[in-house]
Amino acid sequence: MAIILRLDRVMADRKMSLNELSAKVGVSNVNLSKLKTGKVSAIRFSTLEAICQALNCQPGDILEYQKDDA
Repeated sequence: MAIILRLDRVMADRKMSLNELSAKVGVSNVNLSKLKTGKVSAIRFSTLEAICQALNCQPGDILEYQKDDA
């Protein structure tokens, strides 16, 4: 996958737990856990906006593009 999710790193930097982020964003723990582990194929802009607001970050702090070597 060329897009890498760095949600776990940003959450650790902000010392925010999955439960706390879930409550602030209004997204279930299961869905946030899938985001943390990169097991999603899409994310709604409204969810991304809520996560960025809760973590006081930019989308580029959470999403990273990595060129495939193929």
